[in-house]
Parts: sequence; C-alpha cells; structure tokens
Amino acid sequence: MKSRFDSVFKLCIVFPAARNHSPFPRTVLPTCLSFVHTTYSTVCLTQEESVVEDIFDQPKTSAEVLEKWGCSDADISQLFRRRPTLRNADLNQLQFKLNLLSGLGITAPELLKMINCRPRLLSVRIDHCFDERHEFFMKLFGSRELLVKAIVRNPSLLIYDFHNKVKPTIALYEGMGLSREELVPMLISRPTLIPRTTFNHEKMEYIRKTGLSNESRMYKYVVTLIGISRLETISEKVANFEKFGFSEDEIFGLLGRSPIVFTLSVDKVQRNMTFVLGQMKLPATVILEHPFLLYMNLEAALKPRVCLAGKIEDMDLDEQIKGPKLLTALRMTEKRFVKAFVNCHPKDVADELMEYYTKAKGVKRLAEASKKKLYEGFPY
Repeated sequence: MKSRFDSVFKLCIVFPAARNHSPFPRTVLPTCLSFVHTTYSTVCLTQEESVVEDIFDQPKTSAEVLEKWGCSDADISQLFRRRPTLRNADLNQLQFKLNLLSGLGITAPELLKMINCRPRLLSVRIDHCFDERHEFFMKLFGSRELLVKAIVRNPSLLIYDFHNKVKPTIALYEGMGLSREELVPMLISRPTLIPRTTFNHEKMEYIRKTGLSNESRMYKYVVTLIGISRLETISEKVANFEKFGFSEDEIFGLLGRSPIVFTLSVDKVQRNMTFVLGQMKLPATVILEHPFLLYMNLEAALKPRVCLAGKIEDMDLDEQIKGPKLLTALRMTEKRFVKAFVNCHPKDVADELMEYYTKAKGVKRLAEASKKKLYEGFPY
C-alpha cells in the first residue's frame, strides 16, 4: 500500500494543483487515493494481461493458421507437400482466404482436394467479386451442398473472370435451351465447361446433325461435349469412324444416342473396332446398336470373355456363348459373368475354365510397359 500511495503522491507532485483547487478533498484523501489507484491499477493490469494473451494466441506460422482453422497435422503436411510455398505465406492473407472458404461451407477435407487439384489456389486472389460470385452461384446451384461439390471438383470457379467468362458462358447455354437443372450436373461432371466453351456455325451444324431437340434427354450431353471440344478434334474422330465404313449421318446419329463415344481416343476406337471386326467377326454396324463394345477394356474384359466363349465351344460344353447371347454376356458384371458361364459347370470343368479365363485376363498389350506416354493436352 505504501508503494501505491507513493506513486500517486509523486503524481500529485509532478502535476501540482492550484491552492484552491486540490485534486482530492482533504477529508477523504487517503480513501480516494487508495480507491482511485486500486481501480486504475486493476484495469491496467487486466488490459495488459489480455493484450499479452492475445499476442501469444496469434499464430506465428502458416501451420498454426491452418491448424487453428481445422486442419490436422497430416492435412497440413499434405498441403505443404503439394504447395511448399504455403509455409512462407502471408499469415493475414492466408487467414483471410481461409475465412472466405469457411463462409462457403468448405472444411479441411475439401480444402485438401482443392489444393491437390489447384495447388496455387491460396496464392492467388479469390476475393475478386466474391460476394457477387457467391450470390450468382447460389442461385445457379440452388443449395450450398451442390455449390461446395462443384467448387471442390473445380476450384477455379472461384478465380475465373466472373463478368467476362462465367456469366456469359452460363447465359450461352441457357440461350441454347439448357435449364438450371440440366446445367448444374454438366458443370459438376465437366470441370472445363466454363473456360473451354466456344460455339460457331460449324459446331451448331454438328448439333443439328444429331437430330436432337432441346427436350431430348441426351441434348445436354451433346451440347456441352461439342461446346468444349476443338473443331479439329471433332473432325479427326469423325474421320476415324469413316475409316470403318460409317456415313456421317450414322456417326452423328451414334453421337446423339451415345455421346460418350466422342470422349474416347482415336487409338481406343481403332483397337476395339479392329477386334470386333477381325476376331469377333461381327459387322461394323453392330456398334450402332451396341456402342458399349467401344467402351469396354480390350485386355481386361472384351478379349478374355470372347476367348472364354471360344474355349467353351472347343470343349463342346452345354452352356455355349454364341450369337446374341455373346453380346449379353459381354455386358454382364464380372461376378454375374463368372457365375453364369464358369461356375455353372461341374467343379473340375469350372476350375479349368477359370484358370484359362484368368490367364487370358493377364495377357497385357504388347510392349505396354515400355510404351511412351504422350500427353497431347485436353482429350477432346
């Protein structure tokens, strides 16, 4: 108490009051001195302690910012492996961007997927037109869950040029007859829809040749696929089908019924078509009715099953795989196929067939291991 009194006493000496204007009434001077100093001291100590606590609570590193946001140690390690410069990121900017993502409903697991897809996401501006962009996407997707799913699938939705790319592209598809319910799954399934979409007279002519109306179930797939494809790629794939005797009308009719055929590489179509024509001895037109023959994995499914059908025929077993039954067998799941055409026989025969079938599936494409992988960019 003596030290507190001395402090206030010294204060009075440094700032002396006028004769008739004493700072404290003489009759209550000791009480006032004690009361005023205790209150002031208590407040200052409390404020100092809170400031010190705030200073110590502030994250000192990017790892601490991410941990405080909700990332585990394993998450942080994975983020730093994918984007090492995050270790030296500006802490205020990092916290600001994480807060924006939190407002969208994005959590640590989603952030990992986003950084794995777009490592530079937290190093670029995601706040540009953020509120306007958020409002627009909420109206488009209709729910926060769908919006988060789309952003995780394509984080670049947060950084595309909003006024010159995002809104015009959405308006373009809406003008071609796609509703919001049709456009949303296309945006999720085709992440490159916004940056790659272009339309001109030739592409519109391709859509017309499919014969689809905007009320057709396949219309949205055809429109978006042609919209993101290069003209030279479309021409190349049309020419590839023409080599096997298909007319242009048949090709675009096939596209209208099964749009996914135009996502297959030229090499895959050639190899599967060669097998269908050469080994299965089927006409090329079978593809028009059964396009799944082009989708099947040649080494793992199509060729082994056809070989097994030949083995069963050579053994003159009762359960033959011929004619239309062959096409049905090719469409079966693996479990159902084995049950229907292998396990249906006596055990010794079934074991022999299963051994043959397993070996047939183990045959790899010639020189596949040494094949050079050539990346030619976007496949369509």
